[in-house]
Amino acid sequence: MDDTNETDEGNTIAGAHARDVLAYLVESIVSDPEGVEVSVDDSGSRTRLDVSVSPGDMGRVIGKRGRVANAIRTVVRAAAVRDELDVDVEFVD
Repeated sequence: MDDTNETDEGNTIAGAHARDVLAYLVESIVSDPEGVEVSVDDSGSRTRLDVSVSPGDMGRVIGKRGRVANAIRTVVRAAAVRDELDVDVEFVD
């Protein structure tokens, strides 16, 4: 019997797929991938993913007029559908 699709509800992380996609995207953009930290806050009505990067990389993540940040938010929200969540992505200093 294949048990790979079964999940233990007590050990799941809220927004795991969305968090992993977010980390991958941001690490691909910045010059210091080890400085990327993604935290999950699911205390409110929507799950919030907070991203912090190294001091010089915030401009790369935001992009001109916020276009890169908005694109990241769009892709992460699509990934969150797999987690059956509504997520907000916040870029914090």
